[in-house]
Amino acid sequence: MKVSKDMLIGELLRIDAGFAPILMEAGMHCIGCPSAQGESLEEAAFVHGIDVDELLEAINDYAQILQ
Repeated sequence: MKVSKDMLIGELLRIDAGFAPILMEAGMHCIGCPSAQGESLEEAAFVHGIDVDELLEAINDYAQILQ
């Protein structure tokens, strides 16, 4: 599985709840918020001042162990 910048946070969390700690450690503490569920990773990273490429690297590192 390869996660992209345009993937929705809600979609990512439905695939595996293990993505939640990665998002929270990056500074996205509102992942349970209804509006956050419809945001893409890129949109949420921008709003929170997070480098989306660094976040994607951590997420995709975790996604590799799911396969």
